[in-house]
Amino acid sequence: MKTIRIGSGAGYGGDRIEPAIDLMNHGALDYIIFECLAERTIALAQLEKLSAPEKGYNPLFEARMARILAALQHRRTKVITNMGAANPLAAAEKAVEMARAQGLAHLKIAAVTGDDLLPQLERYLDEPVIETGRPLRQLQEDIVSANAYLGCAGIVEALQGGADIVITGRVADPALVLGPLVYEFGWSMQDYDRLGKGTIAGHLLECAGQVTGGYFCDPGVKDVPELWNLGFPIAQVDEEGHLIITKLPQSGGLVSEQTVKEQIIYELQDPAQYFTPDCTADFQYVSVAQQGKDRVAVSGATGQAPNGKYKVSVGYQDCFIGEGQISYGGSTALARARLAGEVVKKRLSAIGCRYDELRIDLMGVDSLYREQVATPLMAGMPCEVRLRVAARCRSQQDAALVGNEVETLYTNGPAGGGGAVKSLRKIVSVASILVPREDAPHFVHYWEV
Repeated sequence: MKTIRIGSGAGYGGDRIEPAIDLMNHGALDYIIFECLAERTIALAQLEKLSAPEKGYNPLFEARMARILAALQHRRTKVITNMGAANPLAAAEKAVEMARAQGLAHLKIAAVTGDDLLPQLERYLDEPVIETGRPLRQLQEDIVSANAYLGCAGIVEALQGGADIVITGRVADPALVLGPLVYEFGWSMQDYDRLGKGTIAGHLLECAGQVTGGYFCDPGVKDVPELWNLGFPIAQVDEEGHLIITKLPQSGGLVSEQTVKEQIIYELQDPAQYFTPDCTADFQYVSVAQQGKDRVAVSGATGQAPNGKYKVSVGYQDCFIGEGQISYGGSTALARARLAGEVVKKRLSAIGCRYDELRIDLMGVDSLYREQVATPLMAGMPCEVRLRVAARCRSQQDAALVGNEVETLYTNGPAGGGGAVKSLRKIVSVASILVPREDAPHFVHYWEV
């Protein structure tokens, strides 16, 4: 029975490249995926594209592609990535330029587009925002991007067209894996049982090192060997959808029933209805079984027809966040940090700072769990505390006041404050709507090297 091996080369936009290159060199892979988009990432990329039309792809694209192309000199693993972000065409053109500079030949590069719905967004201004229930129209003046989560069809078409490297914008994360499975095994896009099986393979690979112990490790509770040398996962899949998750034997980390189970439930709201553009996957009867060291079989996933909608992430310019931090040490550090927080809060009121939300955190004391939970957990008074004050403001001027007031604690606050820093950030947030899937057809573009 035909089997293919797909490696995961990245789990987020700034992930390491070394484990990916190890997989390409030693993993006997047929494919490697690089999943590098988060909800806000593409909105930020759209902003960059507005000021520099030749940009808008992942900021690490060129550095990663240089290493990927060097590895392709020795073994022609097919590469699939969403590092195209807001500008997959420019990313593909850059990859062509880099491949030629490295002397690669007989290489076909494809870009998949169609996810950018910003030009037609007026059609959807009355659609309710999933997070708030309010019409999208209320955000109209601040919108900077709108990208639909496409399925795997564009990737399949690119592979059918002979592509060795496929660069997409916004596609559903599991689609990066489902695409090569559909292409290699000739699965029907109406065979929802197999599409569900392929979707869980994609879901397990999409976060890279999480399933090999990276997000799993808890020293003394869930130990992971050689975490510094964490290897990325490999999915071995056959034409019936039977799935094995493994990794390189010489790499650190581990693949166990526990690591796989934790990744299965990661970001999973309803295991019976995991909505994707290609199917509604059903994970409620999934089982995992250890088949040897760092080798886990996954079975029981299935699926039904998709719901006919594409989720669209709409990026909008939301607010400014002003922040300041300062540290206190010694036997009365906690009391002084608390007093400093009160001082800043009253000062912001006195100078007329307008904010929608204010947080005063005692880092190491209550910044994660807040006072009502943190206080019972405290075994004694800490000898060092870092105060963090942050406010969400409509105006940049108000946000700047926050860090300034924390900084003035040097000479106007409790004794012994040090290491003050301040920052000001412009925040792009995301709203989600649903649109009919036929409103976002995909397009595939090719280049020859």
